[in-house]
Amino acid sequence: MRGKIAGLVLVIASALVLTGCAQPQPTDNNTPEGAQDITFWVIGGDTPQELRDYLVEQYKSVNGGTLTIEEQTWGDIITKLTAMLPDANNTPDVTEIGNTQSPTFTNVGAFADISDMYAKLGGSNLLQSFVEVGKVDGKNYTLPYYFGSRYMFYRKDVWEAAGVKAPPATLDEFNAAVVKITDQNPKTINDFSGFFIGGQDWRNGISWIFANGGDLAKQEDGQWVSTLSDPNTIKGLAQLQEIQAKASMAPTTARDQSPWLYINDTDSAKDDAGTVTDTSLAAATIMAPGWAHWSIGDLTKNDEGKDVREWNDDTFGVFALPGNDGKPAPVFAGGSNIGISAKSTKQEGSRQLLEIIFSSEYQTMLGKNGLGPANSTNMSALGDDIFAKALIESASNSKLTPAAPGWAAVEASNKLEEFFQKVADGADLDSLTKEYDAIITPMLNQK
Repeated sequence: MRGKIAGLVLVIASALVLTGCAQPQPTDNNTPEGAQDITFWVIGGDTPQELRDYLVEQYKSVNGGTLTIEEQTWGDIITKLTAMLPDANNTPDVTEIGNTQSPTFTNVGAFADISDMYAKLGGSNLLQSFVEVGKVDGKNYTLPYYFGSRYMFYRKDVWEAAGVKAPPATLDEFNAAVVKITDQNPKTINDFSGFFIGGQDWRNGISWIFANGGDLAKQEDGQWVSTLSDPNTIKGLAQLQEIQAKASMAPTTARDQSPWLYINDTDSAKDDAGTVTDTSLAAATIMAPGWAHWSIGDLTKNDEGKDVREWNDDTFGVFALPGNDGKPAPVFAGGSNIGISAKSTKQEGSRQLLEIIFSSEYQTMLGKNGLGPANSTNMSALGDDIFAKALIESASNSKLTPAAPGWAAVEASNKLEEFFQKVADGADLDSLTKEYDAIITPMLNQK
C-alpha cells in the first residue's frame, strides 16, 4: 500500500494524459448560462452544517442548479482525488484539499486555472502562504479555504504550582519551563508531561526547526532537496529531542491525534486534599489547532445528559508558542485550499460557487465558527476572546511545508513519522538526518 500511494504523482499524471488535458466543452443541455448541478467535496467535519446549508441555498439562488456537498475523510482523500479528479464522469466539480497536498495535484494539471478570478476572490488579502502552494508558473489553481494555526494550551494551576512564568517570552524559556514542570511533578502524577508531544508528531515538532531558521526542504537549481541535515534544522531537532527526553512522557509512536485528552486527565484522580494521585498520562501543556478548545475543560453534562467539556478560565489558558526572538514562532499552519477540477464540465457553476465561498458573508461565517477565514479583511469575525487572539497571533508568522510537487507522496509514505520517532528515541542526529535526506529528496521531485 505504501508503494502504491507513494507513486500517486505518476498515477495522477498518467490518468490526466489518458483522459486528455483539454477542458470538456459544454453541451447544449448544460450551457454556462443555464442552471448547473455541481458537487462539492469537503474533507472531515470542519465545515459546520450551517455553512453547508448556506452554500446550498446561495448556489440555488445564484445559479438555479443544485449543489451537492459530499464529505470525504482525510485518511483516504489522496487516493480518492487521484482516482476521481482525472475522470470527467466522476470528478467532484469543486473540492477542498489539504494545503500540503495542493502542490502535488496542481503540478500535474488536476485543477483549473482560476488566475482571472484571483483579484475578485480576495487577491493580496488572501493568506499568501496558502496561495503560494496553489500556484504553478505564476498561475493560480487553488486558493485558501480556511486556516487553523497551532498554539499552546496549558494548565494555569500546574504552571503556577511549579513556579514558572506563563506565558514564556522566548522559546528557550518555554523549553526550560516544561522541563521544570515535569521535574516538580513525578511524585504526585505518574508519567506526567510538562509538554505532551508524541514522538511521531512532526506537524507540531517542525515548529522547533522553523524557529531556529531551519526547513524541511529547499529548491536548488530547479530541483527540490531535503534539508534535514542543515545545521539550523539540526539545532531545532536537538531542542525537540531534549524536550521529548526531559519533558514529554508521550509514546514515541504517538502522532498529533487528540492531545487534549492528556491536558484534561490531570483532574481524573484526586485525593480528599485535591492532589492528583494516579494518572497514567497527564500533561500541563499541549500544542493543537485552535478548534481543540472545544474539547478542553471541566467535565460536565449538557442539557441532553451527555458528557461535554466546559472551558474554565481559572484552570486553562492559551498562548502562541514564542520564537527565539520573542515573536511568535513560525508554527505549521493547518487548514485547506479549494479548487475546481480541470475535468469538470460545470466550470461556470463551479466558479460561481467559489464567488460565494470567498464572499464577505461566507468568510465571516467561517470566522464566527472558529475557522480562520482565507481573507484577512474578515479576521475580526473570529472575535476577541483568548482563542481568537492566540489564533491570530500564531498565524502572524505561520509557515507551510515545502511546495514541492512530490510533497503529498512524502506525507503519504509516513517517512516523516518514521524520522521523528527516531529523533524522539534519541538517535544520532548527524547520521539520521543525512540518511533521511537521501530518502526524501527523490520523492520531492516526483511528477
